[in-house]
Amino acid sequence: MKTEPYKGVRDFYPPDMAIQNYLFGVMKKTAESFGYLEYNSSILEPSELYRGKTSEEIVNEQTYTFTDRGGRDVTLRPEMTPTVTRMIAGKRREFALPLRWYSIPNVFRYERPQRGRLREHWQLNCDVFGVAGLEAETEIISLAYRLMKNFGAADVDFEIRANSRKIIAAGLVPKDFSEEQIRDFTRKLDRGDPTPADIHFEPDEEIKKLLAALKENGINNIRFDQTLARGFDYYTGIVFEVFDTAPENNRALFGGGRYDNLLEIFDEEKIPAVGFGMGDVTIRDFLETHKLLPTYQSTTDIYLCNAGVNFNKLEKIAQEIRDNGLRVAIDLSDKKVGVQIKIAVRQQIPYILCVGEEELKNGQFKLKKLANGEEKTLTLQEINAQNLF
Repeated sequence: MKTEPYKGVRDFYPPDMAIQNYLFGVMKKTAESFGYLEYNSSILEPSELYRGKTSEEIVNEQTYTFTDRGGRDVTLRPEMTPTVTRMIAGKRREFALPLRWYSIPNVFRYERPQRGRLREHWQLNCDVFGVAGLEAETEIISLAYRLMKNFGAADVDFEIRANSRKIIAAGLVPKDFSEEQIRDFTRKLDRGDPTPADIHFEPDEEIKKLLAALKENGINNIRFDQTLARGFDYYTGIVFEVFDTAPENNRALFGGGRYDNLLEIFDEEKIPAVGFGMGDVTIRDFLETHKLLPTYQSTTDIYLCNAGVNFNKLEKIAQEIRDNGLRVAIDLSDKKVGVQIKIAVRQQIPYILCVGEEELKNGQFKLKKLANGEEKTLTLQEINAQNLF
């Protein structure tokens, strides 16, 4: 058996998990600062949820779809928007609109793994339901902007680009395209195919008002981009994406837009909706590129070194310290003190407390700060009061 994970997915060792928790922490704090409420759902959905509204490329080529033991056609969710729409449709009469919801689910797509794209990732989803006006787009893009700022990004580090599906459709009117031809053209535009010379897209009043409102709110790194389309078929109006401006990572990071008609697949009256999804892979690449990732710190505060005493005595001390809010690991290796210290150093635990019979007798304990070797003699009461260094 190989030790590598399945191709396109990741193992999260403690330092990786620390970064993941940091990402999720900033995401949650920022979303909740705007009044968004957290929700979640199962990774399994009926396959029909994605047919007809999600991109055909995703449905036909990138989903993990299989038949379960009951003969049902099911899919590991490739995105969260159809799921949250299903949830809203199921209990819409119980909700007081507008709704502000967010989640950080894992999603799955069978595609070629490359920088910024894996077969499984986690994605912050933020959505506003029940607002037909530009206030929804203004807020959701402001939230996306604030996320980038809360991750430590400067305005010059990223750019927000906006367009509208209405502008694209209007530009195709002279061509007398059918709805299917418009969808096909939009998908090609999203893939980066060049726009024919005889097709022109001009910003309408709606997107001009949006850009003006955002700039009035201090968001100046936003511009109109007539080539921006977004690949999902369910978008009905304004769409946007956030781009990394660094030459070594010049790519789209995340985006979203308005999708007012998705509830119709459940035979429900439509509810206006705007949202976006931010993937953990692309935002981590951005933070690495701009040297904004935090330094790894162990979640353990003190490593309790055994200098020849009964384990139960160590456990009693450790529990008393834990009861006062510090996180304590006890050495279980039965190795020499020097080796125990090396274990704490390799695990990047900031403090070590060695306990022997003498320390137990006089109640004085030597606490060492491993980063610089500084020592301090403290009573257990001083340690419990977190009077460390």
